[in-house]
Amino acid sequence: MATSNVEESLPFHLRGNFAPVSEEVTASDLEVRGAIPPELAGCYCRNGPNPRSGDSPHWFFGDGMIHGLAFEGGEARWYRNRWVRTRPFVEGDENAIMVSDEGIRDLTVAKANTHVIGHAGKLLALVESSLPTELTRELETVGIYDFGGRLATAMTAHPKICPTTGELHFFGYSFIPPYLTYHVADASGALVKSEEIPGPGPTMMHDFAITGSQVVFLDLPIVFSPEQLALGTMPYAWNDDYGARLGVMPRGGTGADVRWFEIDPCYIFHPLNAFDEGDQVVLDVARYPELWREGPADFRTSSLHRFRIDRGSGRVSEAALDDRGVEFPRVDPRREGRPHRFGYVVQYENGPDAPAFNALIQYDLERGSSRRHDFGPGRVPGEAVFVPASADSAEDEGWALTLVYDEARNGSELVILDATSFDKPPVASIALPQRVPFGFHGSWVPA
Repeated sequence: MATSNVEESLPFHLRGNFAPVSEEVTASDLEVRGAIPPELAGCYCRNGPNPRSGDSPHWFFGDGMIHGLAFEGGEARWYRNRWVRTRPFVEGDENAIMVSDEGIRDLTVAKANTHVIGHAGKLLALVESSLPTELTRELETVGIYDFGGRLATAMTAHPKICPTTGELHFFGYSFIPPYLTYHVADASGALVKSEEIPGPGPTMMHDFAITGSQVVFLDLPIVFSPEQLALGTMPYAWNDDYGARLGVMPRGGTGADVRWFEIDPCYIFHPLNAFDEGDQVVLDVARYPELWREGPADFRTSSLHRFRIDRGSGRVSEAALDDRGVEFPRVDPRREGRPHRFGYVVQYENGPDAPAFNALIQYDLERGSSRRHDFGPGRVPGEAVFVPASADSAEDEGWALTLVYDEARNGSELVILDATSFDKPPVASIALPQRVPFGFHGSWVPA
């Protein structure tokens, strides 16, 4: 698609398919190619930044917009896209102050633009700087959700649902003390644990991991930067003096039980998964050797990497599992915190000023092999969300759902891949009435 000189002068996150859309759409007559598996009963939801004003100083700052597609009986029942009506959105205050001059954080100042999850009957839009925002199943905003007044910190955009207990594990981080607080909500959604974790400084801890017995924290050298804050952009930067550590805490433990393991400096936005193997914790991640050294537009390339944390000897080993650029790793949700064989990532390369996504990869980590799904020229996938065929189906028996942007028609579709034949043609694709800008993370929410 041709671009104008005006568009070419914009930063990458405001042009092409990064650019926001301006309309909220509801549609029920959707064009389907192929056959939607009748086992898919629920809603695929995906969140991402979509600045209502059309402008934003950084990709991470736009107002949250949820795109949803509901399935039932082998049919796509509806598509909707809705802005998350946070307080800044409703009040029309794009520059709402998150921290007062007295150093008090206002956790209701949210963009809610990073992830959307379902737990205990709640649908929550998440951003790591603030409290969650509750949505209805039709993607309308209910309001700020603070677990009945019990949550007093921000909430990560990457909580983990334990497939054994149904618990929701998460944390909040801050650039003012306390820097890190760990939380657990039980299967009914009640917040039952909040534990301050001592030690870490003002690092940007985007994600973490759980195993069957442990919690793994990532204390890495992207650190709060007053200089970046003064520039009005992401207030974090690479810091050579900070070092890098992995923190391991028993799931039932306290902050005093955390053991910190030094590693070589790197950055990790997203783990694939972690699991116990005897006294070792195995942690698979998308690892950047460094990031944001030259500022928050300085994106590098991450690749699939494995850490082994030996709690007996106190040593950590690490090894590259692949050298291709990958991001947005996902695993079968039934394997969260358990040994996994398969993982799903978006393959990408760094362009002159923006990441260029070009395919999906399914890793078979047991066999040390992979399969790649290329969607064709000018067709760009996003994160893949795995949906198992049933509660007890095999780990690769199910479907990978992804949003694909088609440059030729400047439009988007939801593509369904059979995970058992990942590199074969899609099972189905649903043309959407609204272009879906490149965004971040999504979930499958069962009916």
